[in-house]
Amino acid sequence: MLRIHEIKLDVLEPLSHLPDCIEKKLGCKDLKLKSWNVIKESLDARDKGSIKRVYSIDFEIASFDNKVIETEKELQKIEEVLLKRNRKIKMDIVIPKSYEYPLPRISAESMQKSKERKENGNDLRPLIVGFGPCGMFCALLLAQMGLQPLVLERGKEMEERTKDVERFWKTGELDVHSNVQFGEGGAGAFSDGKLTTQIKDPRVRKVLEELVAAGSDKDILYKQKPHIGTDVLRNVVVNIRKQIIELGGEIRFESQVTSLELENKKMKGVYINHKEFIPAEFVVLALGHSARDTVKMLYESGVEIVQKPFSMGVRIEHPQSMIDESQYGKRYREYHLGAADYKISHRCSSGRGVYTFCMCPGGLVIAAASEEGGVVTNGMSYHSRDLENANSGLLVDVRTEDFASDHPLAGIHFQQKYEKLTFELGGCNYHAPAQRVGDFMKDCVSFEETSHSMYKVQPSYKPGIVWENLKDCLPEFVTESIKEALPFLGKKMKGFDCEDAVMTALESRSSSPVRIVRGKDCTCNIKGVYPGGEGAGYAGGIVSAAVDGIKIAEEIALVYKNRIAYKERRNENGN
Repeated sequence: MLRIHEIKLDVLEPLSHLPDCIEKKLGCKDLKLKSWNVIKESLDARDKGSIKRVYSIDFEIASFDNKVIETEKELQKIEEVLLKRNRKIKMDIVIPKSYEYPLPRISAESMQKSKERKENGNDLRPLIVGFGPCGMFCALLLAQMGLQPLVLERGKEMEERTKDVERFWKTGELDVHSNVQFGEGGAGAFSDGKLTTQIKDPRVRKVLEELVAAGSDKDILYKQKPHIGTDVLRNVVVNIRKQIIELGGEIRFESQVTSLELENKKMKGVYINHKEFIPAEFVVLALGHSARDTVKMLYESGVEIVQKPFSMGVRIEHPQSMIDESQYGKRYREYHLGAADYKISHRCSSGRGVYTFCMCPGGLVIAAASEEGGVVTNGMSYHSRDLENANSGLLVDVRTEDFASDHPLAGIHFQQKYEKLTFELGGCNYHAPAQRVGDFMKDCVSFEETSHSMYKVQPSYKPGIVWENLKDCLPEFVTESIKEALPFLGKKMKGFDCEDAVMTALESRSSSPVRIVRGKDCTCNIKGVYPGGEGAGYAGGIVSAAVDGIKIAEEIALVYKNRIAYKERRNENGN
């Protein structure tokens, strides 16, 4: 099979024209395709008057030079001819590969016998703490190999969690164990469900294929900027949970790990909810970036933790129509491209970076607190991305030297300080302080009736906002960096710095402020403990966290594989 790149269609041209475009690009009028499949689709909107869709396509040849191809040898010969003729075209031979499991599936009967023979009383099942993307995909892979994982999640299952979150947004009544951060699906379940990632890892395909199998649209397999949307993602998460259970895994909700049982720096088991002990040999810490009490417990238990830089800032909202016109031109409605997104940044004179993060087209700014007495914001979009506003995090680099302490958890304390200030500025009821960009630049408080241009934005944050001066809840370096950056960002994307755009504080959970140190085998200084995902400092989004979970599952599977091989050798030797 051949893969050809940079096949272009006009924005309104149908996909059915792709075979003709391939034949034209190769200069072969006598080439007929047996099959073709889109591998990647991107959008080239640099010329607003001639927007193009750009494709990479795998295709198989049916006939060439008026001759039908009948054998594999004939096909290989023709592919080589086409490659030689078209050396200037980006094209290569591809051999489709599927994910290879590191361990053949263990039968349920064999797993049960292994448990019964275990002399020290440990449950052989791998134990996973947290059911966000990292924990979920670690559990899924282990279950697919027959290792029957046990998942402990401090929050509730999706159905009940959704009710708790919606009640918080409506009334300001926060459940510290069931919220936007904690519960089935992790923080990503209440987001745009973006699947973009900068990592180049073959496991990414495995993640996307499992999401499709669980109910996501197939286009996430090839879109340049795939997303699921919070409404679809919640159903996908539930379907993955059901699959894990069908494969022999177990998931226990409202089960917070509150302490570890160690012996000579080796894992013996965990306590949940301060009372129930669960013996375990392998424990995966897929905590998420907001499980601060658990991180504190781990540190006090002797787990090696270090500081990590992160970012802090606000959520900025614009009319989605303004973003669409800025990105696609005045005829954007004719193109039916859906809500446009953006990603822009600026390096300040101080050396700090200011950048947009987790942009949510046609979405909402949401309340994302997980601790009493702190205000946190995030962004969320439904699959359709059809709401009035666009929003994005507008963040500034926070360096470890900003923490003013060498304590490994100083970054957490830094976050908590400003989340508390934001809570107090908002009125101590989980309302969020907000300010229009024009007033932010002038250092004055906004008012509801303030309107400077055609781009007036109604804030979407619930349970509500109060107009305040954001300098009173942000670090000074964050305020000054955003002020310096906004005019430059406005030049990169027209309208970004418009006076009526709304900024809502505080965006403080972009990534974890700690890293749990681990080695090449994904274990930390406590034998049998595998930290992973965003909370451990090894991922920065849904896909990268899921990939990290798969990596950990592979490492655990290798331990089982080596044990099985050792047992087989002993049996062969008659021991």
